[in-house]
Amino acid sequence: MDYLGIDFSCAIGSLRNGNFPPKDCLLPLISKLLGYAIVAASTTVKLPQILKILKHRSVRGLSVVAFELEVVGYTIALAYCLHNGLPFSAYGELAFLLIQALILVAIIYYYSQPVGISTWIRALLYCAVAPTVLAGQVDPILFEALYASQHAIFFFARVPQIWKNFSNKSTGELSFLTCLMNTGGSLGKSILLMELLRLLWALYLVS
Repeated sequence: MDYLGIDFSCAIGSLRNGNFPPKDCLLPLISKLLGYAIVAASTTVKLPQILKILKHRSVRGLSVVAFELEVVGYTIALAYCLHNGLPFSAYGELAFLLIQALILVAIIYYYSQPVGISTWIRALLYCAVAPTVLAGQVDPILFEALYASQHAIFFFARVPQIWKNFSNKSTGELSFLTCLMNTGGSLGKSILLMELLRLLWALYLVS
């Protein structure tokens, strides 16, 4: 029984025979299910921020650079996953987050009129380079370096917004719900990883 690329036949067959599914059958199934759960949750992460901007027709207090860096980070991470042929459950979250991040940046540009020359240069540079990166047409060593740098990119993406909040003594139009979902998602993935490792250890001891 195969559904959305997930093979349930092994686990169901073991349960029908009154046996607990073996770890080489159960772990890939759990991993895929968790992956799709994260993908599903990622489809609405940026939505509260988008709706808040559209509702107030304002980007007051938002750092354009912070959101642009997020787009760069998601692009690199997604390109790496596609280049290495990972399953959709592994990179689907990044695809949805990138789409939402691009929409968000476009909306910020729209409500930041007039947009400065430097902003246009950054946007055009991204449009020129991103297709090449997503297609995997990059030197393998450079690709590995870019992927390794994504964590630093996401870290530094937070700095401009934090500084802007501090300078303005206000969060402006920054969506608390989106920030909460981002934090919850990161914590959730960490907890799921620890639980998966704990389950792996338990199954190892049983076997």
